Amino acid sequence: MHANELKLEHHFLAERKIKSVIVRQGTRSILEWHASGKDIIGPLYSCTKSVLSLLIGMAIDQGLLKNVDQPITDFLDHPAEIKEALSRITIKHLLTMTSGFDWPDFDKPYKAFRASEDPVQYVFKQPLISDPGTAFAYNSGGSHLLSAILTKAAGISALSFAKEHLFEPLGFQGARWMERGGVNEGGTGLFLYSRDLANIGSLLVQNGCYGGKSFVSSEWITESTQLHHRGLLHYEPPIYGGYGYHWWHSPEEHNSQCDCYFAFGHGGQYLLIAPEYELTVVVRKQITKRNEAEWSRKLIFEQIIPVWSGKKRNREHSELLKD
Repeated sequence: MHANELKLEHHFLAERKIKSVIVRQGTRSILEWHASGKDIIGPLYSCTKSVLSLLIGMAIDQGLLKNVDQPITDFLDHPAEIKEALSRITIKHLLTMTSGFDWPDFDKPYKAFRASEDPVQYVFKQPLISDPGTAFAYNSGGSHLLSAILTKAAGISALSFAKEHLFEPLGFQGARWMERGGVNEGGTGLFLYSRDLANIGSLLVQNGCYGGKSFVSSEWITESTQLHHRGLLHYEPPIYGGYGYHWWHSPEEHNSQCDCYFAFGHGGQYLLIAPEYELTVVVRKQITKRNEAEWSRKLIFEQIIPVWSGKKRNREHSELLKD
């Protein structure tokens, strides 16, 4: 099959509350569709985490951070009485969601964390219940610590750093990022246009380069997107995966198509990279029920990627693809 065979039925996308779909191979546009008729800026939700991971890699490349093994106490003010325990937590532990803080499944403390006067200190007040690096717990509080670390290391906010070193050089149409006390929210809060999000994907497909310029090392992309923890590979429906450095990782045996990695945001927002086919896929979806994010996943793994992989699976939803 060839890329020109990818034709999606727009009314079926609309019925499933899909708002935007972009497919690129390398930098070549294969498909772009927006329910509103045009690309509009919108929230990434937790896809923000993966963009932050990219910024952390850029900061390491620039020498602002030494490496992922630096303890978080090198950067963040913390209660003296727990310094020894906190000093065992590294940037890598935050990136892989294995810091050891008590943070119940599916980010349950998030609302209280976001409402707190000092989000960083809120995280530090949570008990440490496992050794760093041993147990996975999805934790937007830890992502916020990463944003605070980047802010401290760079001397400017994460948004300012991103604009100077990534967004503006890539020609982004615009960007907003919610913040608290001068620190952009690490776990969510970034607003981008879908086309600009796809540009990040094209950069990743090209091993950190775009338009002939290197933005981040290929070593960082390899390290940050590989599997570091099984994460939520067991979750049903399989909308998540294993975990890298704030990127979800889905091996072929998990999705029946190909090895890939992706940013995932609440409700079914995806930026997915399939290196084998040099594919970037962006899907934006209206927020409905949690597990209805599966519609975005089905679109990607049952309709889009099979065009390249040739692995035709269950065709219960074949009306989405017109051969």
